[in-house]
Amino acid sequence: MLIPQGEKMTYNDKQAWKDAEAMGMTIYYIFLLKKGPAWSPDSTPEISTLQEAHMANLTRLAEMGKLVINGPLLDSFATSGEIRGVGALKANSLEEAQELIGTDPMVKVGRLIFELHTWMINKNILP
Repeated sequence: MLIPQGEKMTYNDKQAWKDAEAMGMTIYYIFLLKKGPAWSPDSTPEISTLQEAHMANLTRLAEMGKLVINGPLLDSFATSGEIRGVGALKANSLEEAQELIGTDPMVKVGRLIFELHTWMINKNILP
């Protein structure tokens, strides 16, 4: 929920959760994984190891019940676009979602950065 703060609007996660609940909805956090400052198109043993760790982390988040959808954007891959993947997290707050996606090894080394958005949807659509 956006709350006026003087001349600018700020996001209030707690209010968004209250609003969602009042409407019979829930919140997920959508993330876009984008090329980071350490991005390169190179294929090296180090990058392969990092990719394995990235995939293991995504599996861990899914097994925790936190990652509900995830995958690469194929059109972006085909054109070497900025967005490398998209996913949705089931978290209790924006802060928790930031912490969860921040555990990604690719994010930690700056190969990827993330953009996080709060998404209000009907309950029972996603797990």
